[in-house]
Parts: sequence; C-alpha cells; structure tokens
Amino acid sequence: MKFVGRDEELQKLHQLLQENNQVAIAAILGMGGLGKTELALQYAMTQRENYKGGLCWLQAKAEDVGVQVVRFARTQLDLKPPEDFDLPAQVQYCWRNWREGNVLLVVDDVTNYRQIKPYLQGASFRFKVLMTTRKKLGAAIKQLSLDVLQPDAALELLRSLLAETPERIERELDVAKQLCEWLGYLPLGLELVGRYLARKPDLSLWEMMQRLEKKRLEQAALVKPEADMTAQRGVQAAFELSWQELAEDDQLLGCVLSLFAAAPIPWNLVEQCLTKKDEDELEEIRDDKLLNLHLLQRKGEGIYQLHPLLREFFQSKFTGLEQAEEFRRSFSQVMVAVAQEIPYTPTLEEINAVSLAIPHIAEVANNLIQYVSDEDVIWPFVGLSWFYTGQGLYTQAEPWYQQCLSTVQNRLGDNHPHIAASLHNLALLYYSQGKYDQAEPLYLQALELNKRLLGDNHPDVAQSLNNLALLYKSQGKYDQAEPLYLQALELNKRLLGDNHPDVAQSLNNLALLYYSQGKYDQAEPLYLQALELNKRLLGDNHPDVATNLNNLALLYYSQGKYDQAEPLYLQALELNKRLLGDNHPHVASSLNNLAYLYYSQGKYDQAEPLYLQALELNKRLLGDNHPHVASSLNNLAALYYSQGKYDQAEPLYLQALELRQRLLGDNHPDVAQSLNNLALLYYSQGKYDQAEPLYLQALELRQRLLGDNHPDVAQSLNNLALLYNSQGKYDQAEPLYLQALELCKRLLGDNHPHIAASLNNLALLYDSQGKYDQAEPLYLQALELRQSLLGDNHPDVAQSLNNLAGLYDSQGRYDQAEPLYLQALELRQSLLGDNHPHIAASLNNLAHLYYSQGKYDQAEPLYLQALNIWERSLGANHPNTVTVRKNLAILRDSL
Repeated sequence: MKFVGRDEELQKLHQLLQENNQVAIAAILGMGGLGKTELALQYAMTQRENYKGGLCWLQAKAEDVGVQVVRFARTQLDLKPPEDFDLPAQVQYCWRNWREGNVLLVVDDVTNYRQIKPYLQGASFRFKVLMTTRKKLGAAIKQLSLDVLQPDAALELLRSLLAETPERIERELDVAKQLCEWLGYLPLGLELVGRYLARKPDLSLWEMMQRLEKKRLEQAALVKPEADMTAQRGVQAAFELSWQELAEDDQLLGCVLSLFAAAPIPWNLVEQCLTKKDEDELEEIRDDKLLNLHLLQRKGEGIYQLHPLLREFFQSKFTGLEQAEEFRRSFSQVMVAVAQEIPYTPTLEEINAVSLAIPHIAEVANNLIQYVSDEDVIWPFVGLSWFYTGQGLYTQAEPWYQQCLSTVQNRLGDNHPHIAASLHNLALLYYSQGKYDQAEPLYLQALELNKRLLGDNHPDVAQSLNNLALLYKSQGKYDQAEPLYLQALELNKRLLGDNHPDVAQSLNNLALLYYSQGKYDQAEPLYLQALELNKRLLGDNHPDVATNLNNLALLYYSQGKYDQAEPLYLQALELNKRLLGDNHPHVASSLNNLAYLYYSQGKYDQAEPLYLQALELNKRLLGDNHPHVASSLNNLAALYYSQGKYDQAEPLYLQALELRQRLLGDNHPDVAQSLNNLALLYYSQGKYDQAEPLYLQALELRQRLLGDNHPDVAQSLNNLALLYNSQGKYDQAEPLYLQALELCKRLLGDNHPHIAASLNNLALLYDSQGKYDQAEPLYLQALELRQSLLGDNHPDVAQSLNNLAGLYDSQGRYDQAEPLYLQALELRQSLLGDNHPHIAASLNNLAHLYYSQGKYDQAEPLYLQALNIWERSLGANHPNTVTVRKNLAILRDSL
C-alpha cells in the first residue's frame, strides 16, 4: 500500500521539530482513523538519517511512559540507570547518557500530557518529541491538525490497495469516487474497505457500496483490521474510545448533531433543537468535549460539521436513547420552520441566509418526514422546491415537487388541500419550463379540487385562476385567459382587500394580457397601479417590483417611448442582479429586453453582447428546449438580419421556429412571429416565392389568435404589402398598406415608430407608381416622426433620408437629393459598418444620381462597391445584385 496525500504534512511536521534551543515538542492532532500513527511512523522512517541518536516509540496508553523509556534504554542502548533512583531520576539519567545525535521520541495516542510532561524535563535540545493525540494539548505545544484526505488522494489510496486488479477502479470509476465520499475520505475507512476488496476480487465496487449502505458501520469491511495494518481497531472501535470519554450530556449532543445531514451545520439551528438546554452549557460541551476530542469540526464562524462516519457512529448510538423520538421530532419542526420562511422568489440575500439549512431540510424530507405533522407535511418539499425554482434551477426543483405530491397522496389521500397545492406547484414548475401540455391538466385538477374542498371564495382558488390564465395567455388563448384573470382579481380584492400583494399580481397579469392584445391604454393604468402597490407593500427592493418595472418599460417600448423605457429597464436589471444574483432567468429576461431596446434604437454594438449573455444564461438555466431560449435565438437572429448578416440570421430563425412549434404547438403568437421574421429574411434576400407563403401563414395565424385589431396583425399586413410592392403588385399592396396604417393609428396613436414605418411604406408604393405628390408628404411625415421618436442617429432615419432622396432623384431634383443620399450613406456606415446591404443600397442610389447627372467617373466606383457588397451579402442572383450589375453595364455603355 502506498502512503499517499500527506507529503505536505510530513514537511510541516519536520519544520515543527526543528527547535534548537530546547526540546522540540510537536503533536499530530485529529479524530480517530485519520492515520495519525501512520503519519508519525512514515515521518520516522523518512527522516531516520536525521536522527542518529535513534528512534524511541512509546505507547501512552500501554503503561507509564517513564517505565517504557527506562526499559528501552536498558535493552536497546545498554544503559544501566541506578536501581536506587526513583523513576523520574532514572529517566533523567537516560537522557544524559543517551547515544550521541538527534533523537526522535514518538509518544503514540496521548490522552493526558500532564503525565508525560515531568519526564521530559532535563532532556537536551537534541531530543525531538512527537505525540499523536485526539485531544488538543495546549498552546505551548506545536500542533499539526490532520484532516481527511483530498478526493484525488483518497482515490489514489484505494488504487494502491487494489494494485493487483487495477481494472476494477477504472471499470467503476464513478462508484469508486462515491465509495471514497461515503467513507468521508477517512484513511482508516479507505484502507479497511480497500483491503476487504482486495481479499474479494469478484466483489464489484457497486456491491460494496450496497453492503455499506445496508449495514453501515457494522459492515464486515469496517470492523476488523488485518494484522499487518498500523491501525489495530475497526472504525467503530476507534470511535468508541472517544465515546467512552464523553459524559451523558456530551454524548446526547453528538447524537443530536447526527440528525443533521452530512453537511455544515449552523449552530443556531442546533440551539433551536435543544431549547431546554442552556446555551452556555451547550457551548461548553461543544468546545471542551466534541471539538477538543476532534469529534466535531469547526468550518467557520458559527458553522460546524460531523465527519460522515462519525455521524454514522452517533446515529447508531442514538437508537438506544430514551429521548431519541423527542429529538427527531424537535429537529424536524425546526427544519419545517426554516422551510416556511423561503419565499417563492427568494432574493440573493435570502438564498444566502438559508443555503446552509437546505441539506438539513432535505434530510427531513427524505428520512424524517414521519415526524412532521399532517398540517406541515408539504413544507420541507415546498421550501426546497422554491429554493431551487427561485434560482431558475428547475431540474433540481422538479424531484422535490414530485416527491411532495407522492408523499402527500400517500399520507392524506387524493382529497386534501395539500394535494391541490402540490398539483398547483408542480404545474407552475412545468409552466416555467415551457411544458404547457403537462402544466394545464395539473392546473385544472388543482382548481377543481380547491373549489370542491375550499369553496369558490378562497384565496387559493384565486391563485389557481390566475395561474391558469397565465398559462392560457402564454399559449395565445387570450379569450380564455381574460375572464379567469378578471375572476382572480375580483376574488382577491373581495377576500384580501385592495392593499395586498396578490391584488398587485392580478393587476400586473391582467395588464400583461391587455399589452399582448395591443390594448395599451388599458394596460398602462393597471401596470402603474401594480407598481405603486408593490412598492408600498413590499418596498423598493423586491423582485416583484423589478418585474413591474420591466413590464412597464416593455409597454413604453412598444409605444415608441424609448426615453421612458430605458431607465425602467436599467432599474429592473440592476434590481434583479442585486436581489437574485447574475445567474437567474429574470436577469436573462432583463438583458434580453434591454438589448431589444438598443436594437430598436440601432445601437447594435450595445445590443449584441446583451443578447448573447441572455441566450447563454437561458440555455444554462432552462436547458436548450425552452420558449425563452427560442425567444433569445429569434432576437439574436433579428439583430444579425438588421446588420445584413443573413447567413448568421437564417439558422437561428429556423431553430427558433422549430423550437416554438415543438414546445408551443403550431397555433401560437410566437410561432406567427417566427414565420413573419423568416419571411422577412427571405424577402430581403429576394426569395419572394419562399417569403409569401410564410407571410400569409403568419397573418392568418395572428388574425385567428389575436383578432383583427392587434399591432402584430398590422405588422403582417404591412410586410405582405411590402412584398407585393417589390413584385410590382401595386393593386394588392395599397389596400394592405392602408389597413396597416389605419390599424396602427387606432391602436398606437399618431406618434409611434410603427406609424412612421407605415407612412414610409405607403409613400414607397406611391413613389413606385410615380405618384410623387402623394408620396412626398408621407415621406416627410415619416422622417419627422422618426427623428422626433428615435433621434437623428437611427437606421430608420437613414432609410427615410434615402427614400426621400430617391423621390427627389426621380423628379430630377438632384441638388435636393444628393445631400440626403450622402447623409443616409454616412449614417448607415456609422451605424451598420461598411459591409451591410443598406450601405450597398445607398451607394447604388448615389451612383444612380451621379449617372443621371452625367458624372460617370463618380458613379462607376460607387456601383462597383455596391455590386461587391451585394454579391457577398445577398449572392449573385439577388434582385438587388442583378439591378446594380445592369446599372453598371448601362453606365459603361454610355462611356
């Protein structure tokens, strides 16, 4: 067997023994089974060349140390201490006449240093005394506290013990690591199990684990050491030595600590479990007995932990105590109380405050739930579920939700309010994961059960109605969602009064529905009420306030009020990060929304890193198959599309569409959005035959799901008209443009970017038809509106400048057209870079102007630049590429 994982300790030990002015005394401290004796033995063997005076090994528990020293001197050194000297004098004689050179005295398993200390007086500085002990021996003695092995060292020790069959470790490497962990990386446990496995070459590591799980410390591998081992006791026998030194109250505290999970234990929880005990008395037992004997480890301020095998030992002792049942019940009640304090959306501060208690709540949920009352039985599971759900760790939360439901069903049957709560909570998890088809039947069961058990007038019924409505809203079933939201709001107000967080939630959710329907004038007052109510009830620093800010910002964004939206988005992002930490779905949502705002303002360099952060965060927290991931892919694709990076945009759009269809079904507003965006991409690439059916699908879907009066319907009408316009189907395009403009004005008011887009597009149609007098005022309105809403530095402003210049160009008003073309080109280059299709459009248009004026030498290089950009970005067969190639040919024919 190799001696592994203790090189650093050997060096430290040698340093401790290098005192040259007096006797150097050092002690190796630690619980039983750490290999203190083995470390002392290895030190003596590796450093024997430095101890020319010899090595004297003494057993502190065997007999008086003085007797052992004198016997060693007579038999090994041939010294003859005078018989008429008393024992201390004989020991002093031995020190004075000892062989020359440094001497190493090892005193193994010291329990009482005061019995040894008198014998060391008179020894010269060449004597180095090394003791092993389970106790702290006082500040005057240099001490080396020994800990368990590191995981890698533990695995290496196990390998060395199975050196003749190394394939066993490699074949079951994960099980080998679990085995080391189960043994708490304790050298004695590892050596006993390793030797046991070596004796049984046909025993798999997995089977070894099963035997340990079944018989615990009574398993044969841990009971009896082999004859050639340094340790002479099994694990339980080694711990028994320390147990015998504890008084009854000391033993009781050790047993109570074993109720906690094998994890760090906050001391205040221990005190809550032992309220009948005096706090000072508990502290004395902890410090003077358990810590002093290394039966307990201090992990930090107010934090302690039992070694896993010591925990097993104390649990085995606990079984025989009269008060065992009382303490199990008390421990369970304390953990229930902690679990009840965990909110559904815990802040980072709340997560940090409760995180150390989580393994101990899990211990109750898994092993002590029978000691929890029927009334409180759901709380350990709910607390654990909310702890993980609140951090977006849905896969870790799910088993607790499921275990809650099965536990409550087994104990209380199917007709109990706790069943409804468990169904509701599991449904909420599935909703958060985008598993809408799994969430709906659970919501419906919970609602039906709550109504039957609690009656129609109960807050739990209101919550069921609210969450079922939220599901329907997310599925685009707005007509089913609204009556449920209204019922929930009315019920909450009647039962809880106007000033309650649940009322604020209902107001917020109803506003979100109206927002999704484009009913902005109905949404805004509800959002404002919810925000004001939450601030008053919960304070400014609460996740619900961040949600309200985010939703209000989204409304203002949709209304084109970018200057009002940005500060709210920034507040929401800062609040979410501060309260929930950087790794949370709400943070991803805030990043995404802020990026979308910057995207809409043409600030692409600010938008992209935020989109990428949001996508990475959503994938990591929610998995690859989630509606939020689809939204992130769609938004990033839209950004790349706007930058003319069509080859990067298309696969992302396709991924988003496939994901949405699979998760949400074919009949969902988000699917319509994906179809519309993909069609827009194909339109921009000149793939009109691929774009049209997608536009038509998107329009039909939106009209069916959202009704005829919705901004998204206006967007579809506008895009389809734009396609027909580009195909020269002016008679089909005009009525669609007019419908889109009328709808936008009615829904969004006169001052909105969508109005500007509709005006611009209608002007483009009239321009294409040569109706310049009808086109010009519309172009001017669109330009003025965009400048006032978006500022002078925005791609849409560049588009308006370019289109207006094109109109003037067509009318031969070259002196008015040129400065506008130049402004548009300069703006596009600064915002979009030099290699964007819009740059090529500006270059082509400016070249056409110069050609029309006979300035062929200025026109040709611009045509060439435009051709180069469009060939690279759109391909050789795109209509724009074909057009510029023709323009260049015409120019060259004119030369």
